[in-house]
Amino acid sequence: METVYILAINPGSTSTKIAVYADTTPVFIQTLRHSSEELAPYELVTDQFNFRKELILKELEGAEIPLNQIKVVMGRGGLLKPVESGIIAVDEKMVHDLESCAYGEHASNLGGLISYDLAHSLPNAKAYISNPVVVDELDDLARLSGHPLLPRRSIFHALNQKAVAREHAKSIMRKYEDLNLIVVHLGGGITVGAHKKGRVVDVNQGLDGDGPFSPERTGTLPVGDLVRLCFSGNYSQKEIMKMIKGEGGLVAYLGTNSAYDVEQRIIKGDKEAKYIYDGMAYQIAKEVGSMVAVLHSDVDGILITGGIAHDKYFVNQIISYVHRMAPVHVYPGEDEMRALAMNGLRLILGEVEARAY
Repeated sequence: METVYILAINPGSTSTKIAVYADTTPVFIQTLRHSSEELAPYELVTDQFNFRKELILKELEGAEIPLNQIKVVMGRGGLLKPVESGIIAVDEKMVHDLESCAYGEHASNLGGLISYDLAHSLPNAKAYISNPVVVDELDDLARLSGHPLLPRRSIFHALNQKAVAREHAKSIMRKYEDLNLIVVHLGGGITVGAHKKGRVVDVNQGLDGDGPFSPERTGTLPVGDLVRLCFSGNYSQKEIMKMIKGEGGLVAYLGTNSAYDVEQRIIKGDKEAKYIYDGMAYQIAKEVGSMVAVLHSDVDGILITGGIAHDKYFVNQIISYVHRMAPVHVYPGEDEMRALAMNGLRLILGEVEARAY
């Protein structure tokens, strides 16, 4: 059987991850870092399209990847209309929504855009996204916020949460669809999802909404105080939004979005850093507790994943609060590139079908 090549593209706020898989084997993996100086000329994330695409092509050509053998280009899904979990073909309607930021601006919007463009320039490739951040499987009760003008939305690390949940199920020889799991993704944003028999029935809106604060996001804020701040005349809407997403959390308290830097400060005896870091773990544990309630305390496991899951001190802080709720399993890092590639392979092998957007 001919070797199948799959290209995966995962744009982040300050990086672009690319990977090429030959069937199940990674043959090329690279993380391209983008400095603030490089990104400064671009007002909108989508303005970075050509800049990032050219970097990707340069890396692939330098690695002598056989571009004509790539069958599938898998992009990380961006902010789109709510969709069911699975694989979705990138079409002109999706491209329009991503380019116009119709549902919000985020670096992941570039995943579908670049994938679509590259696939059209390759002789045998098609473009798809898989489990974008807008996967919506919420129970109806989870949509209530307290006011009909402000319904709760599902925006979370769907790709990694789903991949880790399936990996865990496989490791214990169970089906993901037969388990109740709580998955905690620890990254620049933090999301905690209640996975009930294969569906994420509740999750905090980790982009700019609710939940625990994170390295650069505020999470839930005192609503009245936030409203008064908005109308104080001291801040524009743009400044408030930047405060909530980008300059909140650890950035606001400690001046850094690096959990590693905070960990090093704690090791050196910085009591303020420890206080704030412990507070972030405390809020995450509270969110886990709320998801235990959502699952009626019938929880088969709590899975902790994401980049900050490498920090044993921080993870142990969370575990100290939640270990009696259910068995805790730690999967450090994120496996989004492999998850994208393997979903692409499943598509090629006919194990799953792509849906239209």
